[in-house]
Amino acid sequence: MSYVAGVGSTGIAGCLIIAAVVSAASVTGATDPVQSGGATTVYANGRQAFSFAAANADERSRTRFALGNSFFRRNWVAAPSSTSARDGLGPLFNARSCGGCHDQGGRGAPPRTSGGKSLEQPTALLFRLSIPGADQHGGPRPEPVYGEQLSTSAVPGVRAEGRVSIEYHERRGRFGDSERYVLRAPRYRIVEPAYGPLDSATMVSPRIAQQVIGVGLLEAIAEEDVLAYSAAQAQRVDGIHGVPNRVWDVVARSMVLGRFGWKANVGSVAHQVAAAFNADMGITSSLFPEENCTAMQTDCLAAPKGNRSGQPEIDDSTLANLIFFQSLVAPPARRDAELAQVRRGEAVFHAADCDVCHRPSWNTGEPPHLEYSSDALAAQVIFPYTDLLLHDMGEGLSDGRPDFAASPRQWRTPPLWGIGLIREVNAHQFLLHDGRARGVMEAILWHGGEALRSQRRVLSMSRTQRDALVRFVESL
Repeated sequence: MSYVAGVGSTGIAGCLIIAAVVSAASVTGATDPVQSGGATTVYANGRQAFSFAAANADERSRTRFALGNSFFRRNWVAAPSSTSARDGLGPLFNARSCGGCHDQGGRGAPPRTSGGKSLEQPTALLFRLSIPGADQHGGPRPEPVYGEQLSTSAVPGVRAEGRVSIEYHERRGRFGDSERYVLRAPRYRIVEPAYGPLDSATMVSPRIAQQVIGVGLLEAIAEEDVLAYSAAQAQRVDGIHGVPNRVWDVVARSMVLGRFGWKANVGSVAHQVAAAFNADMGITSSLFPEENCTAMQTDCLAAPKGNRSGQPEIDDSTLANLIFFQSLVAPPARRDAELAQVRRGEAVFHAADCDVCHRPSWNTGEPPHLEYSSDALAAQVIFPYTDLLLHDMGEGLSDGRPDFAASPRQWRTPPLWGIGLIREVNAHQFLLHDGRARGVMEAILWHGGEALRSQRRVLSMSRTQRDALVRFVESL
């Protein structure tokens, strides 16, 4: 009998840090773990579960949330257009709206496949490009012709940069009780590049769109708390050391702690939103005022621009409302926490040392950019199940591409809150940074590096223990 995993997240058995590191419960104090976002928590299931404002937000904040939500969901159009508030799409782009990648605020999926080969071009699976070296801030150095990201779509009169071919190859194995499992190993190729060959040293990193719940709460965790947690891990003798990324932030205009993105390569919600508008949709803003065309892409440079007054294509007020909306999206409450199987799974989760990289709880402080956020997020005890740090996850998950301080094998511990609702919100179970895993158990089995001992513990578990572990994660 084959075992293909259920539902879950990018990293369950991530870390091997034992009780010598202070537990999250003793750091944050007692509270209700069902309330994932403290007083911001919403009790929601189904398709809209990732679409609600913080439960403790006031009416003024809810109005602003709704304004931002409308721009998050609706498509932008190519210029020139009578829809002047939404024109300026492209010239190069991957999606026409934020919701095109983050459907209902949720997680993207890789393209459909047949016979192990992709049938369509990706939308929510992006491909970052760089060549060896660093830019002026120490970040990835863009590919000279195609820039920082491959754009698979373009407005009329402009050539899309190329297409992506994906093939999956099976990797088979057995658990300790002889039950079989099957993993999918992807191979990516960029084909039909429209502006000539890519640099021979080009490094390509696939990145699937993540759900946007609770990002404002993660931003409100004090930097010194994250760094103290990293310092505690550095005292370990077994080489399990979560480290922070330091990244350039366009809002702070300085190097800050990386909190978001698969490599913790983004430091603020505002930077994340404005950068995605620019790279994913080709929409300029005051934070990213240049089109995502390179000097070699003359048709892109000559294409009409939106907002023909010469101002950025998204104005500061609209952009601020969008950032505010994303900051205030609430995490849903846990489900079925009282079930015996869930409680057994939680014990397995801790016994396998999953809980320190996927640290259960944090306290939030004051949000750092209140012009884009709300004080409703302050002073909350939250349960995101992440340490926001980078960990070496082994060669099997390496993307071969550094990102600021993150090595090719290092990935940020992803939050687990809301994981069990992805199937309801997005009708799929694809996990890890590129969607290769089809559920919690496959995600665990891909873990190596710092997670190897934990992964081996899971391999040796009984089917009952494995099912309980998955069930616990699905409750988060």
